[in-house]
Amino acid sequence: MSTIAFRATAEDQALVQELMREGETTSDVLRHALRVLRRERWQEQMQADADRIEASGEDLSTEPDAW
Repeated sequence: MSTIAFRATAEDQALVQELMREGETTSDVLRHALRVLRRERWQEQMQADADRIEASGEDLSTEPDAW
């Protein structure tokens, strides 16, 4: 495992403390935040793909199921 450091502002530190659950460390909060950000990005990409398909006029409901 490696260490990643960043310069947290007072606001960052306050936010970590606010979000920290009992028994969690700062690292736990940051790990959770990174996973939430990854899921948010995945959802944005999924929405962009859906918007692109809709704009193309393609109707996926007419396609045969792949499974």
